[in-house]
Amino acid sequence: MILVTGSAGFIGSNFVLDWCALHDEPVLSLDKLTYAGNLENLASLQANLRHSFVQGDIGDAELVARLLSEHRPRAVINFAAESHVDRSIHGPEDFIQTNIVGTFHLLEAVRAYWGELPDAEKSAFRFLHVSTDEVYGSLAKDEPAFTETHRYEPNSPYSASKAASDHLVRAYHHTYGLPVLTTNCSNNYGPYHFPEKLIPLLIVNALAGKALPVYGDGQQIRDWLYVKDHCSAIRCVLEKGRLGEVYNVGGWNEKANLDIVHIVCDLLDELRPRAAVQPAIFNFQSSSYRSLITFVTDRPGHDRRYAIDARKIERELGWKPAETFETGIRKTVQWYLDNQGWVSNVLSGNYRQWVEKQYGE
Repeated sequence: MILVTGSAGFIGSNFVLDWCALHDEPVLSLDKLTYAGNLENLASLQANLRHSFVQGDIGDAELVARLLSEHRPRAVINFAAESHVDRSIHGPEDFIQTNIVGTFHLLEAVRAYWGELPDAEKSAFRFLHVSTDEVYGSLAKDEPAFTETHRYEPNSPYSASKAASDHLVRAYHHTYGLPVLTTNCSNNYGPYHFPEKLIPLLIVNALAGKALPVYGDGQQIRDWLYVKDHCSAIRCVLEKGRLGEVYNVGGWNEKANLDIVHIVCDLLDELRPRAAVQPAIFNFQSSSYRSLITFVTDRPGHDRRYAIDARKIERELGWKPAETFETGIRKTVQWYLDNQGWVSNVLSGNYRQWVEKQYGE
């Protein structure tokens, strides 16, 4: 059995769904079910006897210790995190509590459990910590991409809290011998993405005829990784990664935010023409969703460029992404078009108040 924390979030739920589709090994899911944790993401596993779900916090040491003792997982994969930069700017305390304090309590519980395992189980055990490229800071346009040895220079409360958690994981390996692995990924996109992040926000707003907000000049560059590729990389690292090592996971898809907006608009023009979505509305200036693009004030301390050098994981473990951005983004847009019920259920929660606060009406 494996234990997956943060299993009802975007990346965690995709990982659990893929794992259950590809493996017979059972999964124990743990998620606090805060605003971005959505059990509907795991609805297809409701009758699956190889999957069980527990609502709880990684910072609840007693709960985690009990789950470890009862289920005896051979690995823990930690996705649990507060992950939205804008939210961390408005309210950093939740990020400190979950990403730093929560990770500490999780590590302590796992260390105690691992220390009591028989030798064979102890040597086979793994703790895999899922992190982000944002811990490395920002790159100039002509600088080389982030490698695993790049200095940490986090620039937001979110990235600083993830950097702290990375350092804790590293310290528990070097101090206590805990068999850890860390992955630092680039921007993920794909199914079940909470609609506060760029790509799902664009799709949801476009279909509703709302403004498509673009920060500043829209020339912030990110590397984009299809979430299913990220999940395959984590499985690969879990199986073959060297203990104590960090592996950068990227999609080899550097693109400016404004380019992403244009690509999504053009796909929607093709797959769900605007006139067909809003036939009773005749006052829009253009039949293209591009006409909804609206530039808004840039957020404080907005990093200009992230780029992942993913050669280490390919060289050592043989992993590389299966999707290009063109194939992955088409699958993503089509998924949102095909799953409007999921989108509607998400929009009925706290998301509406957040978007209004962040971007205005």
